[in-house]
Amino acid sequence: MAGANLTGARLLGAELSEVKLMGANLVQADLMGAILVKARLDEAKLVGADLTAAKLTGAKLSRANLTQSILLAADLSFADLSHSELICANLTAANMTGANLENCNLAEAILNESSLASASLFSAKLMKAGLLWTDARYATLIEANLTDADLRGVRYNDQTTWPDGFDPAEAGAIYAAF
Repeated sequence: MAGANLTGARLLGAELSEVKLMGANLVQADLMGAILVKARLDEAKLVGADLTAAKLTGAKLSRANLTQSILLAADLSFADLSHSELICANLTAANMTGANLENCNLAEAILNESSLASASLFSAKLMKAGLLWTDARYATLIEANLTDADLRGVRYNDQTTWPDGFDPAEAGAIYAAF
């Protein structure tokens, strides 16, 4: 189903584990509660899609466009979102533990109360992103652009790596060893 046109599709709670939808058009699709474990969505267009509470554990979303998508409480643990567009996406309370977000554009995204524990955000763009009370312990943020990002209450530890010269405490982040 690579390249399929599923614009506006209603796939609430659908079992789509390991489905191959590379390059598919899922603009404005309703995937609320869908199970997409290890799904292949590389280069898919998910602009404005609703993925609230979707299970995307280990999914491949490299170079996908998720601009303005809704991923409230979505499970993106160990997912590959490298080089993806998540501009203005709502990822409140999303689980992105161990996710690959390298070179991802998260400008103006809402990541409040999410888990970025052990995630790689190398060279990620987080300009004006909201990360209130996010867990960033063990996360890699080397070369990330954090200009005007709201980091109040972000939890980090000694293994969290920040861009050169960045002071997380000055930005409102909280050291949390455990």
